[in-house]
Amino acid sequence: MKLRLLFPLLFGFVMFTQQGTAQTKKKLQTQLVKYDKNVDAPLTAKELAMLKEVYQDKLQKYVLSNKQRVKDFKHLLRNRIVITEIPNMTDDSKYTLLSKVKLFNNYNPNLTRDETFNSSTFNPLKYNLGFFTSGSSIFKIDNTNYYIIIKPQTIKK
Repeated sequence: MKLRLLFPLLFGFVMFTQQGTAQTKKKLQTQLVKYDKNVDAPLTAKELAMLKEVYQDKLQKYVLSNKQRVKDFKHLLRNRIVITEIPNMTDDSKYTLLSKVKLFNNYNPNLTRDETFNSSTFNPLKYNLGFFTSGSSIFKIDNTNYYIIIKPQTIKK
């Protein structure tokens, strides 16, 4: 009899404390992004080609029809992605190789990796580089001295 009464009380107590814990978790504050003036200019032919390669027939629906999304991509391509050569990097093993990053082929299943790196034709949008996560990221392009640096979105003050 005591066991029948004790079990529901214990169960209720555990559920109550779990709910209390879930309610007190800190929520991340929404951050406003500070855009440079260069995002006001229209998409360049190269930027549009990069987006078309990744989004294919869904480009209009998921990107171009949304002004904020277009602005975010312009900010990403113009200000936040830096591809730079660092010839004397001593410990590059701590950086993720581009070959280990999954392709972002949700909209274009025929998307393929670049066989060789060419800075003038490279499309970083093809790769799932976590562009909109917090903080910055660095990726090493295989068999080169080139690195992709994803700068964090700056916060409007």
